[in-house]
Amino acid sequence: MANDQDRSNEQQHPLWGRDRETVMTLIQGEPTDLNLVELARLRIRYHGFPGARDIQADLEKVMHRWQLTEESLFEKTRQIHAMGSIYRGRSNRQDDWS
Repeated sequence: MANDQDRSNEQQHPLWGRDRETVMTLIQGEPTDLNLVELARLRIRYHGFPGARDIQADLEKVMHRWQLTEESLFEKTRQIHAMGSIYRGRSNRQDDWS
């Protein structure tokens, strides 16, 4: 019963569909600079979000597979961002951190 109650309180993230595609790319990919930045971005987006448990679990699996802690991931991505815009050359979309 508590499990049903927990699920009924979960929210659907408005970007779940697009993020699910990105997560699938991460699951199948390697820890390139772009993939590391995307992983960090999604970790930030879904941290504490009351739903999207599938995405949160898959992000954890990627972290484990790539042998990263949150601290090491964020350290690597700070270095990547310090070198310049990782998103340069990708469509004209703005960085999406929401």
